[in-house]
Amino acid sequence: MKKNNRRGFQLNEKQLGYAMVLPSLLLVIAVVLWPVAQSFYNSLFDYRLNDPTRSQLMLGSTIDLERYVDNHFYIEGQLETLASEDEALATTATAIQEEIDQYHAQLIEDDDIKQKVEKIDEMLASFTPVRDSELKYAEVDNDFASDYREVLSSAQEELNRAAEQALNEQVASTITQTADLLGATSENILESNFIGLANYGKYLKDARMWGALGNTAFFTVVTVALELVIGLAVALLINRAFKGRGLVRASVLIPWAIPTAVAAMMWGFLYDGQSGIVAHYMEMLNIVPDASWLLSTADGGMFSIILADVWKTTPYMALLLLAGLQTIPTSLYEASNVDGANKWQQFWGITLPLLKSSILVALLFRTLDAFRVFDLIYVLTGGGPANATESISVYAYKTLFAQQNFGEGSVLSVIVFLCVALISFVFVKLIGSDLFAGRTK
Repeated sequence: MKKNNRRGFQLNEKQLGYAMVLPSLLLVIAVVLWPVAQSFYNSLFDYRLNDPTRSQLMLGSTIDLERYVDNHFYIEGQLETLASEDEALATTATAIQEEIDQYHAQLIEDDDIKQKVEKIDEMLASFTPVRDSELKYAEVDNDFASDYREVLSSAQEELNRAAEQALNEQVASTITQTADLLGATSENILESNFIGLANYGKYLKDARMWGALGNTAFFTVVTVALELVIGLAVALLINRAFKGRGLVRASVLIPWAIPTAVAAMMWGFLYDGQSGIVAHYMEMLNIVPDASWLLSTADGGMFSIILADVWKTTPYMALLLLAGLQTIPTSLYEASNVDGANKWQQFWGITLPLLKSSILVALLFRTLDAFRVFDLIYVLTGGGPANATESISVYAYKTLFAQQNFGEGSVLSVIVFLCVALISFVFVKLIGSDLFAGRTK
């Protein structure tokens, strides 16, 4: 009998590795990349919540049926009133009404739109707001939308000219009200706000964006460098055995445990030019020109932010480095003592090489965190004076929420993501490879 040598389906080592990380990759896509993709999609539109004509993402022309039906209800009566008050405008008012009726009839030729109009008319009659966006908005042909807007805008301009020439103040007021109603109706017909990559082209030429990016890069480089040096010194100190070491370690972590917004408010009081203790003593020691310099000047504002961030996050850097120091075998130091090495030689020959992986991890985490700085700057200086301390995250927040410009704000959010991704790529590819190679030796 012939032996069956066929084997069942098996994965090789590489395929098995990919299969094991697949759930993590799917989670990353769902949690991280999906919001970024949504931001990128929003950035392709002139999307502004504070502008009714751009408050939706519209690839084609759309009509706000709730406002349109409400305005259309009053147009006929307003034009009839205008015709009865001024015989000279009767012909004009009748012609405007006929054109509007023609386009309105063309609009409700679509059975779906007609049903929506009737439903909305009933709701408005009972003073019920329309909250269903599917009911509130309807897509219309681009040419129809453009022509209808043009008719309404032309009628508005014609009535405005007539209002300027009217001799009777009451008639002029009626004409103006009618013109405003027609203008409001034209704004209910929303043209597409898809603009593609135009927002990106705008911000590539935006001096404020490049200034914010420069402030962010400067803040990141300076703070991370200072925190690495000071954090390493603190880690070396608290790694030594001495009486009360546990209390010292706990005390060192207090600044890091304080919420950033609270710490920023605290430093704001300390930097105050009138009553701030830190500002007062810095002036006495000639560290700063005067007490108000810290928060009222560009250089002073950046100095203040960097000092506050170093004070707060150095313990985090020290904690990461302390964990690395405790993995170094003490036998290496004992052997070097036998060989006659001094403390400085031990530091350069044993501590730094074996601490390399911890330093790289700490640098990666702190660099990413520093580049995304928001709450410290927003609370302490608000990005001022004159945007001198504004980070890219603060600029994005102001554009998104203060100005409610979601299109342009999304562009800045995507720029932040790209910068963070680039930083991660540099650390992982250019430095991380050596880190993992060193661990396999």
